[in-house]
Amino acid sequence: MNTQGIVDALVSHALVTGQFERVNGHEPKSAPRSGVSYALWVDVIEPIRDSGLASTSGRVAFMGRIYMNMTQEPQDGIDPQIIIATDAMMTEYSGDFELGGNLSVREIDLLGAYGPPLYAKAGYLEQDKRLMRVMTITIPVIVNDIWSQAA
Repeated sequence: MNTQGIVDALVSHALVTGQFERVNGHEPKSAPRSGVSYALWVDVIEPIRDSGLASTSGRVAFMGRIYMNMTQEPQDGIDPQIIIATDAMMTEYSGDFELGGNLSVREIDLLGAYGPPLYAKAGYLEQDKRLMRVMTITIPVIVNDIWSQAA
């Protein structure tokens, strides 16, 4: 599995949207201070049933999280900004669901053929004694032939 290539491709989609002041390829250790931030990290790795006889393909689910500090003004603008950024990410991942077609990626599982689909869930996160408004995007990536099978 070309792990770094997949992470780089997912992060590059966030960069091209122009929606974020910061984009990280890891879950941040400290809370962003202002603006809209995006972070990406791995969540689940599991085999899928749609594999061949010589190798096993897998579902690698990544978490992409959009962050905004809840003390930003105007407060009425926080959710609309989060939604705009989420829409941009969903558009990017839907528009390039094979991540360029050269990373052994079969697809981003947009509709959930192999588990939960691409989706986003809003919430709150306290980090560094700051309350953040967040939208966490589950990005299920189906990767061909990750593990060789042997009897």
